[in-house]
Amino acid sequence: MLPSIARTLASSSGAKTLLVKPATRSLATFASQKVTMSNLESDKFINYQRIEDNLKIVRDRARAFGPSQSGVISSPKFTGRLHHFEDLIFSLNLRSLGHPLTLAEKVVYGHLDDAKNQDIERGTSYLKLRPDRVACQDATAQMALLQFMSAGLPSVAVPTTVHCDHLIEAQKGGVADLARANEINKEVYNFLATCSQKYNIGFWKPGSGIIHQIILENYAFPGGMMIGTDSHTPNAGGLGMVAVGVGGADAVDVMADIPWELKCPKVIGIKLTGKLSGWASPKDVILKVAGILTVKGGTGAIVEYFGPGVDSISCTGMATICNMGAEIGATTSLFPYNSRMADYLRATKRENIAAYADVFKHNLTPDAGAKYDQVIEIDLNTLEPYVNGPFTPDLATPLSQFKDAVIKNGWPKEMKVGLIGSCTNSSYEDMSRSASLAQQALDAGVPAKAKFTITPGSEQIRATIERDGQAAVFDKIGGVVLANACGPCIGQWDRQDVKKGERNSILISYNRNFTGRNDANPATHAFVTSPELVTAMVFSGDLTFNPMTDTLQGANGPFKFQPPNGAELPPRGFDAGVDTYQAPPADRSKVVVDVAPTSNRLQLLTPFAKYDPKNYKDIDVLIKVQGKCTTDHISMAGPWLKFRGHLDNISNNMLIGAVNIANEQANSIYNKLTKQFEAVPKTARDYKAAGKPWVVIGDENYGEGSSREHAALEVRHLGGVAVIVKSFARIHETNLKKQGMLPLTFADPKDYEKINPEDIVSIQGLESFAPGVPLNLHVAKPDGKTVDIKLNHTFNDGQIGWFKAGSALNLMAAAAK
Repeated sequence: MLPSIARTLASSSGAKTLLVKPATRSLATFASQKVTMSNLESDKFINYQRIEDNLKIVRDRARAFGPSQSGVISSPKFTGRLHHFEDLIFSLNLRSLGHPLTLAEKVVYGHLDDAKNQDIERGTSYLKLRPDRVACQDATAQMALLQFMSAGLPSVAVPTTVHCDHLIEAQKGGVADLARANEINKEVYNFLATCSQKYNIGFWKPGSGIIHQIILENYAFPGGMMIGTDSHTPNAGGLGMVAVGVGGADAVDVMADIPWELKCPKVIGIKLTGKLSGWASPKDVILKVAGILTVKGGTGAIVEYFGPGVDSISCTGMATICNMGAEIGATTSLFPYNSRMADYLRATKRENIAAYADVFKHNLTPDAGAKYDQVIEIDLNTLEPYVNGPFTPDLATPLSQFKDAVIKNGWPKEMKVGLIGSCTNSSYEDMSRSASLAQQALDAGVPAKAKFTITPGSEQIRATIERDGQAAVFDKIGGVVLANACGPCIGQWDRQDVKKGERNSILISYNRNFTGRNDANPATHAFVTSPELVTAMVFSGDLTFNPMTDTLQGANGPFKFQPPNGAELPPRGFDAGVDTYQAPPADRSKVVVDVAPTSNRLQLLTPFAKYDPKNYKDIDVLIKVQGKCTTDHISMAGPWLKFRGHLDNISNNMLIGAVNIANEQANSIYNKLTKQFEAVPKTARDYKAAGKPWVVIGDENYGEGSSREHAALEVRHLGGVAVIVKSFARIHETNLKKQGMLPLTFADPKDYEKINPEDIVSIQGLESFAPGVPLNLHVAKPDGKTVDIKLNHTFNDGQIGWFKAGSALNLMAAAAK
């Protein structure tokens, strides 16, 4: 801790004013405190001093020149630096400043690459940032590492980890499924392991657990910034971290010591009052928020939770809420540092970080008077459980109204399977509360009516619930504990109890429930709710059952559940279980990355071609997509995950889930060369072979869902040059830009109606391509008529450089020569 903390005073607003005095001038900065980021990285330290210095610059600019409008700091002129410890006198009485900061702004601006000269305007400026670390899951890590290898660098520039969690299919149970995955995926795991060794990356072996749970247990820290190649990276916001899901190309930038670019996010404030109790859980907070903001309401914004209700939520509960911020399109979500986070840090043997964060708390909480772009208030005292779905995570129904909704909409009443766990809800608290309900039913002699699966989030959670008895309770009711991996949440589920096409209902404590997401069956109605509700409903097998009010028949008569209860943290501490971590070796010079040239799962990359004007004139519309088109529609997961390291093979799933407006069918489009309806990838390959570039026309929030950059890579690989839609999800738009594509939006969304699949289009204005200058889409109809449509874009100068070079990676490789 910093020496000689003089005193902590309470301001009139209830905020804290921290006054710090040095014991000696030699211990003058936060930089003098050597606190490791992780117990697994003894030479990597938390850099709170950078945040301190950056925020002083930002505040001085705001004070000296004043914001031109709310959330804007421009005209950079400040050139001073912190030299003396006396400058470290912090006051949260910000009436003299023009711009009190939200917590999100503090963490984001604290990681600016150049705070003196960075224009800062919410929703407009492109910030250049220096994240603390990078995390990759095994499915996306393959392409990210293949791209990093192409850059020709000897080592990653920031702490980086790879986590094997996506390629394990749920079939029989944890032990058998893990053994099967190790055999099937041997060459991929070997590639990831050797590549991690070669480039100084920490490697978590299969069975370790889900990336986000491992990050929370080992790497997340308050005030940190991390990017991860998975859309649920924001899970780390439960420990006060700005953690953002990105595509692999963004991760490569950071690993290669290039500042990461992010459009300055707006900040949505969620004020929590009251206290969670009874059946209400942290999951219900985000399910309610999803119903309010919808799947695109958080786009371009960080969601920041604040207010007195925050302290009633555990650290892992906060992580659950932040995790599902991905389902509202948010850049990320986070909570202010508090005692619940400190408790979790100490429980996971990081008490040094908790002590350091206690001293730095003035920058781990929002300023008094911080301004949000939107504020939503939720009273936790009155919050009831929610059930969201089917087919979309924002169709929110309070439990008290769910029975009526089931009957009114004709959803299948029988609950076939209940599934708890995943990266969203697999904490010790989740498992304890669920087990308490299962034990009640056991004691009352009530048998389970639906199948039940449990996915531990990590080896540590699995070992701890096995030691403490929760796993035994689940076993007694017929539950199957799956491997410590993603499993059914991402479609890795060899489901056998229903036939494809059979209408049925499942309840999940996961995060996503898009059509076919969990079991590849488009007729499965998946409903997202808390693990507690899933567990209780397993004993009724009926979606119209309300465990808060209804009774079941037990061995000794009618039985009614009491509210769940469980420990926030294990009273005897965590059991680490099997050691599944591989540290990079001290000498990496002799490590050879293993990629077999004959592999059908791994393929070294070939650079994309540079910008050529002829590719944007008189081009075909490959498909005009009707309605929702998520990354699952563009590049399905499930069995396709095995090809994530082989671009050509995985491109055979490109857009096969998207609905063609011409015939309202999936994977059936008119091939102008063969003059018949054929599969989308087949048609695209025919056009590419004939030298015919093409575009995709899409609807609202195109590319919603996962961070998977394959949804952009495949389109580029098979000859696409542009994707033109009403609006984009943030990550997918960036991924398209990174690969040299043109993500464009209709200036008037109604212009979507003016284009038909048989049209020929030209994208005009690229010879003078510039930020803020719209392009023109010239549409030629089969009858000779033409239409001109104004198209907007969000490219800045640097991103236009990516486009002209053919991809961001091309530009990076050229700069490295």
